[in-house]
Amino acid sequence: MGLKTFRPFTPSLRWTAISDFSELSPKHKRPEKKLTEELRSSGGRNSSGRMTSRRRGGGHRRRYRIIDFKRDKLGMPARVLSVEYDPNRSARIALIEFEDKERRYILAPVGITVGRAVSNGPAAEILPGNALPLENIPLGTQVHNIEFERGRGGQIVRSAGGYAILMAKEGIYAHVKLPSGEVRLIPANCYATIGQVGNIDHENLSLGKAGRNRWLGRRPASRAVAKNPVDHPMGGGEGKSSGGRQPTSRSGVLAKGFKTRRKKKHSSKYIVQGRPR
Repeated sequence: MGLKTFRPFTPSLRWTAISDFSELSPKHKRPEKKLTEELRSSGGRNSSGRMTSRRRGGGHRRRYRIIDFKRDKLGMPARVLSVEYDPNRSARIALIEFEDKERRYILAPVGITVGRAVSNGPAAEILPGNALPLENIPLGTQVHNIEFERGRGGQIVRSAGGYAILMAKEGIYAHVKLPSGEVRLIPANCYATIGQVGNIDHENLSLGKAGRNRWLGRRPASRAVAKNPVDHPMGGGEGKSSGGRQPTSRSGVLAKGFKTRRKKKHSSKYIVQGRPR
């Protein structure tokens, strides 16, 4: 796992830094066909055809990899067959095979290699890639792919390099410190996977040119101050003017420091300590 840089033969290569993909398995270039499905691009449009998410479109054709976030096959050991690239997420994925020959994809944590044994269940060892209930995990352990509700599957801490820390256990809840710094109560019977999500160097990537953004399906973004008043609150004015107001979004919501979370949201009672400002 590392970064690949280039000699600056062209202006775009001068700042390009991409993954060297050294952690991937060379013998598994194609994904497991039964664990993929069609993925259609919406171009940012909803079911009515209206654009609800701007600056999306184009990009390379891809298929979705079905990931086992639930880790609900308990008590049966599995073996890692390969570590693969997933175009739909920043993390790498690992193909595992259980003793009954069923295969599944899981998020690949740091330190997992081909041939390693992984398992799910309360009796699993505290090793990277194993899934256990929070109540069975020692304090101070790094975890990822954490459930909010038992049986629903992991919903948080799933991106490259992410990890949470189990801080304490109190009654039916566990105190988990999330990557944002927030400490949150999560039911102790919810499952989490041991270790840190792999592909740590993802945050150091440099695309190098606009074309690589287009390959990823990201269209160009115009600055707000360069638009007309009809298109954005910060548009218009003689010369380079921001309109004499604080930076806002297209809908007029303040962009710096304004809290958009509802004060009476029902899940606020589970937040022990908010994220640092």
